[in-house]
Amino acid sequence: MSYQRKKILAAAVELYLQDGLDGFSMRKLAKQIGVTAPALYRHYDGKEHLLADVMREAHRAFISYVYQAIEAPTPLERFVRAGQGFLDFALEHPRWHVILYFGPEDLGMVELPADIEAMSGARHQFWIDRVRECMDAGILKEGDPTQTGLTMWAHAHGLLQLYRQGHLRIAETEFRALFEESAGRLWSGVATEAFAAQFADRQSDASASVEA
Repeated sequence: MSYQRKKILAAAVELYLQDGLDGFSMRKLAKQIGVTAPALYRHYDGKEHLLADVMREAHRAFISYVYQAIEAPTPLERFVRAGQGFLDFALEHPRWHVILYFGPEDLGMVELPADIEAMSGARHQFWIDRVRECMDAGILKEGDPTQTGLTMWAHAHGLLQLYRQGHLRIAETEFRALFEESAGRLWSGVATEAFAAQFADRQSDASASVEA
């Protein structure tokens, strides 16, 4: 992707999140970037195509963070790395993270382009696969991986929203620690008894190490 195209997409995200769909226009975006409207139309036919590309870029950025988890050797490590990738992406690219969850109506479309729907489905399936393989490995309790995955996603997303909206009033380093600690409490409820006990021992050893 060219530098100019990246510049357009970054500015489009800012403008959209600032003014919403009704306040978004190609002319306003061109002015913000410092080019003429015709110059902008050389890259995009209109705002619908531009906003669709914004969503594509958000998905590509997310994938670049989370899919690295596949390189890990065990189901647990892949699960943990996927969660870390999610958190890193959400904190380092908050605007892209928000865009990920927009529906077609948010972008003035009847439906999202097929390739974006496929990206969204793959993102969802990737997380479900991490949950399923942890169930198969005896780490998480047996059950519907989709429902368990949804519970964990809702927990992570909810904490992020509280942090972003200023309800927690803590620094990012403190939030990361809170996120990990809270996730650990959730894990104790969805993990098998054997793994929950093992996880509790790890947490206890870690706390003792910090105190020492």
